[in-house]
Amino acid sequence: MNTFSFILCLCAIVLTCSAKPQLRPNANNIPLDEKPEPRHRESTTWIPILKFNKEQSEDGSYRTEYETGNSIVHEETGFLKDFSDTNPNGVLVQHGQYSYLSPEGETINVQYTADEHGFRATGDHIPTPPAIPEEIQKGLDQIYAGIKLQQERLEQRAKSDPDFAKKLEERRLANKNGQYVGLLENN
Repeated sequence: MNTFSFILCLCAIVLTCSAKPQLRPNANNIPLDEKPEPRHRESTTWIPILKFNKEQSEDGSYRTEYETGNSIVHEETGFLKDFSDTNPNGVLVQHGQYSYLSPEGETINVQYTADEHGFRATGDHIPTPPAIPEEIQKGLDQIYAGIKLQQERLEQRAKSDPDFAKKLEERRLANKNGQYVGLLENN
């Protein structure tokens, strides 16, 4: 073997040994020793804010309104009321309305109030219960009248019987805490 052939074979061996081994690709055509780079796709659409106003007063009342590029419109006012022993921090009262486009393209309008009586919303799309039949309303009125009469009798008895007045107050406190004490009429 001549020197030139020997050097050529030696170079081929060195090149073969120093070359990065080719890896068999997997089903996704990704070499087995490499992990795929995460694909970051934006799944949301940027929606511009067309209008935004917020006014805050020192007494806690506020007014806010905004409108977005996808036809959402919202207005709300709020204030604190009824500072008392039962509500030392007051009650937040909120009135507002909002509208948006439904997937069917219909404009949905909602008006709402939130206060110590809960959240109440109205809108043409909100189902309303049927009217209470007259017979049922009469029965409900009789039940309410009986409850009112029973409360009046308990109050009368509490005025003349201090022990009963104490029991009545304990019952009110227990009921307020979600406990049931039982009837007081026969005690």
